[in-house]
Amino acid sequence: MPQFTKVVLFTDLDGRAKFREERVPLDQGSPQSALSALMPSAGYQLRTSPVGFRSSFHCTTEPQWVIILGGQMEISLQDGSARIFKPGEHFYSADVLPAGQTFDATVHGHWSRQVGPDPLVTLFVRG
Repeated sequence: MPQFTKVVLFTDLDGRAKFREERVPLDQGSPQSALSALMPSAGYQLRTSPVGFRSSFHCTTEPQWVIILGGQMEISLQDGSARIFKPGEHFYSADVLPAGQTFDATVHGHWSRQVGPDPLVTLFVRG
């Protein structure tokens, strides 16, 4: 059965953001057009960020798919690891602040930045 690899940015038990990969079965549709089960969504936003954009450390407020439409986006974590996402690539951003905790920029979240010569264009789909 075909599968889709879902890259997930999540908050681990230690409160730190990490990446993991999950498999999504494509068991709907036909052999010529394999589909996943229908997933709920709550709206979408488009964003453009200029060359040179860089955020500070932050947590995701609402879990959402982030799909790179143009340019490149780097996501960096507290442990110093980073991943670059290019056009057509995605991740599911779910690194929310743990319940009952106050945001601490030395522990929680991630930062993002535009990479390369082109502005960053992203599609956010709330899940």
